[in-house]
Amino acid sequence: MDLQMPGVDGLEAIGILRKEFANAVILVLTTYKGDVQALRAIKAGARGYLLKGTMRKELVDTIRSVSAGHRYIIPEVASEIAAHLIEDALTERETVVLSCVAAGNSNKLVAQSLSITEETVKAHMKNIMAKLAARDRTHAVAIAMRRGIITL
Repeated sequence: MDLQMPGVDGLEAIGILRKEFANAVILVLTTYKGDVQALRAIKAGARGYLLKGTMRKELVDTIRSVSAGHRYIIPEVASEIAAHLIEDALTERETVVLSCVAAGNSNKLVAQSLSITEETVKAHMKNIMAKLAARDRTHAVAIAMRRGIITL
């Protein structure tokens, strides 16, 4: 299963498949290295997570392992998950605010679109930057996109 597909995204497709076929074994094969995307896929019901550049032998071995009931996440993504495991995750509202900022909106426009005050947007951005260890708004957006917290 890929995460980016026309019509329905991979996470939604995993959920649909797992509802219809509870014993389905799903392996994500994607270009997205983000630890948050990988966690979402595993929580949705995927048994494994590989990148499209995976060597043929590793792909075959992983398919066999996952089919036998094991879970597998490529080491580089697993280490990112482990590195961020104890961090505070962004709240749903913080994710929405950051998505609005990533779209190029000022604090004032974000506030208007979310029916909150500009001071609340600033407070959310302060929390977001602290949680992501970002230097500024642009850095926060870059980190969030790399990790798969937000997409454009």
